[in-house]
Amino acid sequence: MPYNVIEFESEEYPEFQTKGFAAKYIFPFAEEVLKGKGLDIGCSKKEWSFPGSMPIDLIFDDEWHAMNLPDEKFDYIFSSHCLEHLNDWVRVLDYWSTKIKTNGVLFLYLPHYSQKYWRPWNNNKHVNILTPEILRDYLKANNWNKILISGKDLYNSFAVCAEKGHYD
Repeated sequence: MPYNVIEFESEEYPEFQTKGFAAKYIFPFAEEVLKGKGLDIGCSKKEWSFPGSMPIDLIFDDEWHAMNLPDEKFDYIFSSHCLEHLNDWVRVLDYWSTKIKTNGVLFLYLPHYSQKYWRPWNNNKHVNILTPEILRDYLKANNWNKILISGKDLYNSFAVCAEKGHYD
């Protein structure tokens, strides 16, 4: 069965990008680095959450969301295609950092900035364009270690993985 593409501004993209659940493309790598008790923030559906994590999303019938997390520290936070929807991503990451244990892991999966279809002026749900360089600078400035950033993948996304340092 052939796959379908959509055309946007003279470029073709896989149609499956419009259907959600981007996280499944990065799960195999994330499973190698995310161990212990963690959160999946912005997973949209509980069945789409990172395996073994506590799913967090605005649409769930509970009190938790990106800026109101359980009052404890976690081994990791995983978030796929969520940060670009949040108005103040720096404030959000600063807050998430308070919820991750020292040596815990932050794992982000984000739209690649070269992907025209997902840019904020083309997609009113996205309010940020985050680049690997911007995120690396933020993480270094905030004492994160072992910063790994992938290149653009076939889902037109990139991954960021970092270990929380000893300083808050």
